[in-house]
Amino acid sequence: MTRVLLGGGIGSGKSAAAEVCAGLGAVVISADRASHDVLAPGDPAAVAVGERWPEVVSGDGVVDRAALAEIVFGDAGELRELERITHPAIVAAMARRVAEAGDAPVVIVEVPLRGDWFGPGWTRVVVDAPDEVRVRRLLERGMSREEIARRMSVQPARAEWLESADHVVDNSGDRGRLEAECRRVWAALLGGGTGHAPR
Repeated sequence: MTRVLLGGGIGSGKSAAAEVCAGLGAVVISADRASHDVLAPGDPAAVAVGERWPEVVSGDGVVDRAALAEIVFGDAGELRELERITHPAIVAAMARRVAEAGDAPVVIVEVPLRGDWFGPGWTRVVVDAPDEVRVRRLLERGMSREEIARRMSVQPARAEWLESADHVVDNSGDRGRLEAECRRVWAALLGGGTGHAPR
């Protein structure tokens, strides 16, 4: 069994790479999806967020994630507080999903941050693209340059992601190139070939 942490900075293309890997047969688990679940109305983490930032929660307990992001991505201290509240619940939710995957040959957990999420035995795959490519993609999604700068400032730098990688998916090109890169790394995960992109 192969267990993979799939990471990379905002705009690198983690979700697109995860989609390709799902098509190759991986069970894919998303930290972002888990974060949505733990902020559902009535969840203990959502209640704690409402107590800390009441202005982002409606009367029926729905967390306005965009308003929350505006607060925490503008202040590193606020972001750490949000992570303190939500991170344990997100990790627990993903761990349950990993357990539910049973003996699936490849399980990939898509994560936005570095770290030992589930202990030893996990292979780290990083989706990489130059910063200017990431910025262009995010602008095309409708984000402002100011918002992009805020998000990038609180995430690991590109070099930090790369230094932690066991395998690298080069996503500096188009979708076809990404698919080829994912197939190359997939082969490496299953025991053949190299996981580092040619330079």
